Amino acid sequence: MADKSSQTERPLAGRVTLVTGASRGIGYASAIELAKAGSHIIATGRTQGGLEDLDDAIRALAKKEDGIGECTVVPMDFKMLDGIDQLGAAVYERWGRLDGLLSNAGVLGEIAPVPHISPKIFDETIAVNITANFRLIRSFEPLLMASSSGRAVFVSSRGAQSRNAFWGAYAASKSALDAMVQCWAAETEKTNLRINLVNPGPVSTKMRANAMPGEDPDTLPKPIDIAKRLVPLLSPDYKTHGEIISFRDGK
Repeated sequence: MADKSSQTERPLAGRVTLVTGASRGIGYASAIELAKAGSHIIATGRTQGGLEDLDDAIRALAKKEDGIGECTVVPMDFKMLDGIDQLGAAVYERWGRLDGLLSNAGVLGEIAPVPHISPKIFDETIAVNITANFRLIRSFEPLLMASSSGRAVFVSSRGAQSRNAFWGAYAASKSALDAMVQCWAAETEKTNLRINLVNPGPVSTKMRANAMPGEDPDTLPKPIDIAKRLVPLLSPDYKTHGEIISFRDGK
């Protein structure tokens, strides 16, 4: 039974938040922090084992403290785009709204000269990093609008602006994401919906290790460090809109 003396104020109590890419890394850590803040989490990811671990972790927290949000896990591959529409319909049937969206799922693609990138990998990078986000926006905007204070945060990257050699597929997809999300933000300026992008900077994740195999991960922020900074952006009190917010260098 939860310890009543440990109960604290939960700023996201009663809210429902969808977290994509929640089976590991930034998404996993953010889902836990959002649950600690009181939100019910809808967690999606490709790895069912990772989602089950997340659900177990949130349940364990709930046994120790009152007010921890519950977790609904939805294994799904964002290359299967129709699944996003099906998820939107399921969320509508159960809750009738969505209060927060943390779009974190993404793939690195292939680090290679542009002419050498595998067409299959290029298409998959675009599908996950940009097309799936379009489908999320298309499916979930009505549900976010149904909330009194819908909040959406998309995880971007410095690669969207730096456009370094050999990063063509990833940079193209993240550049497109930035453009699309900021256009959507401009379209919703006069609504209660607040939409932003976040550049988390280098973080000790599996994707970062694949991109920079010689880098010492102990020199980088951990996913939990980023998660703690993301949660306030999904709060009803957060009013910034249409910005790319950088967490690099502790900003």
